[in-house]
Parts: sequence; structure tokens; C-alpha cells
Amino acid sequence: MKMEFDLRLQQTQKLIMTPELKQAIEILQLNSLELNALIERELETNPLLEKEEAGEEEDIYDLYELSKYIREVEEKSYYDDFDDEEMDEINYENFVSSKPSLLDHLMFQLHITPISPKMQKICEYIIFSLSPTGYLKEDVEEIANSLECSIDEVLEGLAIVQSFDPPGIGARNLQECLKLQLMAEDNYKGLIKEFVDYHLNEIAEGKYSYLAKLYNVSLKEVQAAVDVIKRLNPKPGSSFSSTADVKYIVPDVQVVKRNGEYFVIVNDSLLPRLKINNYYQAILKSHDEEAKKYVSSKLQSAIWLIKGLESRRETLYKVVKAIVEIQKDFFERGVSYLKPMTQKQIADMVGIHESTVSRAINGKYVDTPRGLFKIKFFFQSGISNKNGSEFSAETIKNLIKKLIEEEDPKSPLSDQKIADILKEKNINISRRTVAKYREECNIPSTIKRRRY
Repeated sequence: MKMEFDLRLQQTQKLIMTPELKQAIEILQLNSLELNALIERELETNPLLEKEEAGEEEDIYDLYELSKYIREVEEKSYYDDFDDEEMDEINYENFVSSKPSLLDHLMFQLHITPISPKMQKICEYIIFSLSPTGYLKEDVEEIANSLECSIDEVLEGLAIVQSFDPPGIGARNLQECLKLQLMAEDNYKGLIKEFVDYHLNEIAEGKYSYLAKLYNVSLKEVQAAVDVIKRLNPKPGSSFSSTADVKYIVPDVQVVKRNGEYFVIVNDSLLPRLKINNYYQAILKSHDEEAKKYVSSKLQSAIWLIKGLESRRETLYKVVKAIVEIQKDFFERGVSYLKPMTQKQIADMVGIHESTVSRAINGKYVDTPRGLFKIKFFFQSGISNKNGSEFSAETIKNLIKKLIEEEDPKSPLSDQKIADILKEKNINISRRTVAKYREECNIPSTIKRRRY
């Protein structure tokens, strides 16, 4: 057997992920709060980086052309120059005083309740064991073991806590929660009592005819009892504030309207402006090779960070600007005019890869004259009609909601009937898609919407 060896040259293309590219991708994906945390970490670990103080006139590293952003600075001045008439349009109802927490509310009631110190300790333990929605998840026996007291004493303490406001607090399950609320209003009797004790599943499934036959009553009587149960609060603690539930959303981009035109402003107010510390540049001219190597690596890292920040800013600006161009009808006329849009469309308009668009909008919010939205909200699938017009999923959901709001409650619209009505409006949609959109809007099925 003869073996042959030959040498061939072959050209191939490979994407090399440099450290600079990796950092740029990471920066692009971060929202404003995450990016601020990253910058603070870099400022702590890189002595060549420092914040540019307000009013400072020292030269900073010239890593980008300021001319690119002159227009954005002008847009910012537009935003800052709103007149008094426009400021009067601010809805001051959005500024509300904070509510007391559930814990504060219950502890106040406990302190004015005349009970023994031992019972007060048991009640305190129970109150501190409640979930944010107001349920007691810890077992009574476990509480008794922890406090070295009897189960009867724990049950007595639980009864005291369950007598507090709001009604239903301290329940161990949904059934007990509803029962406590009904007892507080003297309504735990008759059909209502029977339904809460034995038929919550049937009520959830809308089996009113079955219940009417089972108890030999009219559908109207079943409906009346169910209405009383449905107006009860299944999460009595949820109406109270909790610092753990507070989430702060800082918009990464703003869209503002001025003189009939929409302007895009990248919100970098939280981010410090960075500059290179000139003191360390002198070390690069020294003869200490170890020091020069260290400073050189830190200088490179600082330059990459500043370039990455500017690249993120420019990409985010271009992406949102393209979104505004496509979705101008939404900004002018509302959510019913939201158009179907894909990330590929925006990528083609901006001249970047689709994956870059995905990273740029990831977890970020935009503040608009129509409200605060996730940027991903604007990327909607859609349906085309015979005339070539396109309707976004959100637009169709709004139409479905409107049809259901206007339906006869005694004869609610079926999913097929809704599909037929939409087809008459030149929106070609299947019954399955109607059901899917209805469920996404948390609208119950026909049988559960029917009134007797």
C-alpha cells in the first residue's frame, strides 16, 4: 500500500473573539443600573480611570468624534426647555404617599390587644411567619416546637391574628382565607358556605349548571352566590406595601416629542463620564519595564471600556431611532396602531447584525409620551390581511378585548365567533389564535364569562 503526502493552502474565515469585543458585547447587553455597577467596579480596580468632575476642563482621551452627538445634545436641550404650560400636564396623582407594610399594620393591632405576654410572643411569631400575601405557611406543630408551647396555644394565637384587619389574614389555605372573610361580614351560610367548603374547583371551572342540579336551585341563585365569593380577596396581604416588592425601573432611552417631531435621547445621567488619569502616562516613558507593562495593560483596559460605552450609546440610539420611524403611528395614535416588527428589520435599517439588536434591547426600557415600555414590546408578530395591511398581535388583542367588553354577558362570544367578526374586518385569524390571545390577556372562556 502506497501512502502519499501533499501540502495544500486553504483560506478560511473565522471570527476571533478578542477581549475588546467580548467587553463591548457585555456592555451592550447591560441596562443603565447594571452598567453603572460595572463602571464603579472598574473605577475601583483600574487606577488609570477616573470620573470627570462637573466643570472640569482637563483634556480627556479623544476616542470618539463629538460631532456625532451634537444633535443629541441639541435634543437634550429641547427636552430641558419645556415651558410652564407643558409642565402643567404632569399628572401629580402619580406621586402618592407610601402605605404601611403588612407587618406594621398587624403589629399595631397586636400592641393594642389586651393579651398575656406569652400569647403576645406567640402572635408576634405568627405575624413574622406570614407570607407577603398574608398566608401562614409554617405548620402549627412546628411553631409549637419552636416556641416550646402547646398546639392549642398556637391555635389560640392564630385565632387572635386571624381576627385582625384585613379579613382573611393568617389563613393556611385559600378555603380558610375565603371563610374568614365571609365570617367577618356574616355571609358564611347557605349556598355560599356550601360552595366554599366543597365546590371551589367547580366554581373555577364554571360548572354552574352542575351546581344548580346538585342543590336543586336556579342558575341565577348559583350565579348570585358565586358573585359573592368572587369579590373576596384571595391575597389579603397584597394591598400593603413591602420594600422587597419595590422595583425601580430606570429607562435607558427617552423618546420625547417637540414641535411635532420625535427625538431619541440615550439616558446616561446615571453613568459617570470617564477620563484617563494623565499622571500614570508618565510611567510609560520610564525605564521600569514591570511598571510600564502594568500601566500599559490598565491603559488598554480603560480605552476598551470608554470605547465600549460610546459604542453602546451609539447602537442604542440608532436602534431606538429606527423603532420610532417604523412605529410612528403608535406614538401618534396609540397601541391599536402598533405595527408588526422584527429584529431583522431594525438590523437592516441600522446596518448591524440581528444578534446585536437583540443584545441592545435586552432588559432595557424606553420612556415615551405613551408611557414606559420594555423595548422588546415594540417587536410584535403580526397577521396580514387580503389588502396587504398588517396588524400586530397587540393590536388584535386590543380588538378582542373590546369585542368581549361589548358582548352580551348572557350570550358571550365564542372564540370562533370572534374570529368570524375579525375576518369581517379583513383580519384573517383562526379560532386557535383567538383562544391563544384571549388567554394571554387573562380573559376567561365563554362558559366562565356567561351571566345568568
